[in-house]
Amino acid sequence: MTLPNLNPINTSHLSLPDVILKHASTVILGKDHELRLALTCLLAQGHLLIEDVPGVGKTTLAHLLARLLGLDYARIQFTSDLLPADVIGVAVYDRAAESFRFHPGPIFSQLVLADEINRATPKAQSALLEAMEERQVTVEGETRPLPEPFFVIGTQNPLFQIGTFPLPESQLDRFLMRIRLGYPEAVQEKRLLAGEDRRAMVARQAPVLTNAQLLALQQQVIAIHAAPPIIDYIHAILQFTRGSERFIYGLSPRAGLGILHAAKAWALLAAREYVIPEDVQAVLPACAIHRLVGGEPGQRIGEDEVAAFILNGVAL
Repeated sequence: MTLPNLNPINTSHLSLPDVILKHASTVILGKDHELRLALTCLLAQGHLLIEDVPGVGKTTLAHLLARLLGLDYARIQFTSDLLPADVIGVAVYDRAAESFRFHPGPIFSQLVLADEINRATPKAQSALLEAMEERQVTVEGETRPLPEPFFVIGTQNPLFQIGTFPLPESQLDRFLMRIRLGYPEAVQEKRLLAGEDRRAMVARQAPVLTNAQLLALQQQVIAIHAAPPIIDYIHAILQFTRGSERFIYGLSPRAGLGILHAAKAWALLAAREYVIPEDVQAVLPACAIHRLVGGEPGQRIGEDEVAAFILNGVAL
């Protein structure tokens, strides 16, 4: 099935992933690499964490992806008084039926924006753990599946800002990738200031693929070939982080699988049927740095520095 091209951009010569990126880049200016990482994360069936100061486009990016991918979208504003039931839903007694009836929460959407996730208490944050890992939730002893596809995009403010709670390691590990958008470059920021309102641009976007096409792309990612030397390379990266005194503990097997899946998705976006070392290197910072804790209390890890430290320490 081919959707009508309602967005005014000539994309007839592009693949489906490139069509998505082309449209997204007209709204989120000057962030092509970050957009590619975000799409990589979604095609790899992971969840995405965007950490940055307010006002740089985190929420806009989430809403834009939902529009372009044609996904049901729900936004949950995380606050200090948020309860797990506000996320998952609640069973309410129905007097007429003389039984409890479940009222699903916003988690039962295909793309869920957990906005400012680190402003909620750890108890409220924990409501996402089962959903993100197993794509289901359990309420009153009954397990309920979540829709397919299912993506969580979490946004968080830097921890030095007032009213934030650090995400526990178990929560961070559920996010396949963490990215930062950062401030736009001067030329792009002037275009932003002189251009159309971003919310209006997002609202005007039409889906560029169906759910079936998105699920098919995810299956193509799974089928991308990773030769034994690539597996050895990823394993060497895991072992290096575990043996380094720079980190309290190294990357987990789940992190290794995440790096592999992300590298496959990155290869798909490059129109290849196999993974090369450069694919692993491209996704490693976004997949690994948020899972690593510095060896000294309160140490803040510089992403570029640590990524270079790991890649320079592991031979191809």
